[in-house]
Amino acid sequence: MVYKIRPLANGLRTDHPVPGLPFVDDAHLPLDEGPDAIEAVGRNKGEGMWGRCDPSRTGGWLAFTTDPIAHHLGWAVRYHPDHGRTVLLLHDEDTASMHTYWTGAPLLFRAGGYWWDGQHWYRPGQIWDPVTEDYAHLKSRATATVHADDLLDGHGHPQNAHVHKVSTFDPDAAAPQNWADHLTLWAQHHHRQDDPLPLDRCVVDLASPELAGDRLLGVPEMAALGGITPSTLRGYISRGENDVPQPQATVGGRAQWSRPVAEDWAEARRRSAEGLQEAMAAGDRHQLAPGAAQLRDRFSESFFSFLWKRPDIRKRWVLRHRNEPAIREVADQLAFEVAHSLRRIIPTDALGPTIRYAVLEDFGSSLRASNRRGDEIRDFDLILSVPLAKMLSWFIQHFPTSAQWYVGEIMGEADQQLGIPAQVTAEALRRSATTNGELGQQAATQFFSRIDPDKTQD
Repeated sequence: MVYKIRPLANGLRTDHPVPGLPFVDDAHLPLDEGPDAIEAVGRNKGEGMWGRCDPSRTGGWLAFTTDPIAHHLGWAVRYHPDHGRTVLLLHDEDTASMHTYWTGAPLLFRAGGYWWDGQHWYRPGQIWDPVTEDYAHLKSRATATVHADDLLDGHGHPQNAHVHKVSTFDPDAAAPQNWADHLTLWAQHHHRQDDPLPLDRCVVDLASPELAGDRLLGVPEMAALGGITPSTLRGYISRGENDVPQPQATVGGRAQWSRPVAEDWAEARRRSAEGLQEAMAAGDRHQLAPGAAQLRDRFSESFFSFLWKRPDIRKRWVLRHRNEPAIREVADQLAFEVAHSLRRIIPTDALGPTIRYAVLEDFGSSLRASNRRGDEIRDFDLILSVPLAKMLSWFIQHFPTSAQWYVGEIMGEADQQLGIPAQVTAEALRRSATTNGELGQQAATQFFSRIDPDKTQD
């Protein structure tokens, strides 16, 4: 989950101001009335307005709404019972994405996607973990949390700052240069709230050695880690491709990243579908995976032998034989060669047992559910998952003789291991293959009539 949102401003009643952003008056929002009230500000209130709220899995809630005054802007709010709330002003089209970023552990984001869960700081989520089905939570090393009271040293001049009104706020205006003055003004308003979060708990930023200016990497170094050229990386950034993370800083108009973030991005590229394909291709001229490359080479030799080494076929390349019927005949013969070689492409000796094990597992789950209900098992109680039903129907259509053997094994093992009568299994498989699979009724009748034990009694 590479964090991509750029907030426009802090809400005045936020507990965790984002450094460098102006403050906008949020008094017209019912922040103290809870998430439902915030959602109701924009939901179904007018064309182009929207709102939503949800509980958070890690405590508290999150909500967003279109601003009722300036509809091109929106507000996103994240509340935690122990850590207070973050209130951000965004482009209205970004509020739903911000809502998504907040659905998990992150309470706030800083420095181009570093996030805080209330206790620790983590690097931007880039490396997918298939076990947890989430991006890996990688802690930032030696990181300190910077609170508001760390920055309010008495040198701010609140009279030089001001709070914007949303009706006149310009999203394209330059960031305030004297942000310490604005933070001081925010602190004065913060003290006036009922039961304000103490300033020593109001998170403003993070500090870490990996974010030190002399350790940040520019485009050339970032590109080198990713194994691409700087121009390619610049192209990715300009087109928003390849999940390039936000920079941790921009110095003189040039993006800079921390080395750990750059290394995570390079690792994510290595693990991506494109990276895996490139690695598995191992320099193949067509960038094919090993199995596909072997298949190409096998058929290339077969086709060459067919087209060139057989005199009766080779003579068709003479100009007077190059007509549509002749070419169609050659094409049909080549297509037959592929279809006839299907067993050399698909390992049926491995596919059959795989389907058998999967069917028995699905039947076992159905049987356990039936037992919990105290019912006798029936064919319509046996349910195959849709992908498995599709695979079974494909197997029957492409390898009917192998399928016949393995379906017979399924029927036998279902009877012996699960106590499911063979005819019940046969009917359940037929129904799944035709209903959730892609096997036609006529083909199903032809196939299962040769397997169903009931038919042997006719």
